[in-house]
Amino acid sequence: MGNAIMRYGHKRSLLSARTKIFRLYIIAIVSSVTASLRYPGTTMSSKRIQKELQDLQRDPPTSCSAGPVGEDLFHWQATIMGPADSPYTGGVFFVMIHFPPDYPFKPPKVNFQTKVYHPNINSNGSICLDILKEQWSPALTISKVLLSISSLLTDPNPDDPLVPEIAHIYENQRSCYEETARSWTQKYAMN
Repeated sequence: MGNAIMRYGHKRSLLSARTKIFRLYIIAIVSSVTASLRYPGTTMSSKRIQKELQDLQRDPPTSCSAGPVGEDLFHWQATIMGPADSPYTGGVFFVMIHFPPDYPFKPPKVNFQTKVYHPNINSNGSICLDILKEQWSPALTISKVLLSISSLLTDPNPDDPLVPEIAHIYENQRSCYEETARSWTQKYAMN
């Protein structure tokens, strides 16, 4: 009878251990489902961002580079070389990129970290660029965004300025605008 009790106790402890493992497994599944409900596109977003990173590494856009900061796939740093034939020539501009959990259905948040004298870039580094707002499309990529920002450095849009004073100088005193932009580039982007 002692052996029967021992065997019953052993089976009961095995059953108890299995129950604990099963409970932990259920908790892990529920946590995963809860996270995916909170951030529905996160897995899809991660795959899209990884694909864009691979594409960038394989075929980087002219005068631009970008990649994750540390292990955070949703937070990148990019560099844009000042375009030739612009007052930004020779400058290296750092840009931070934050992907939302529902990327690519929502645009990334992109901000200059390097100070730039430009009618479409304010002192906080915010960029007034239609594809980062109402003209965003899931068909766009970070590579295309970086090329558009580089193009904006060459051809500002004074009709939709973020800094109206600079837009006014750009339109009415182009040489003064270019001189100040060159000066800021030397001071902030050529360290």
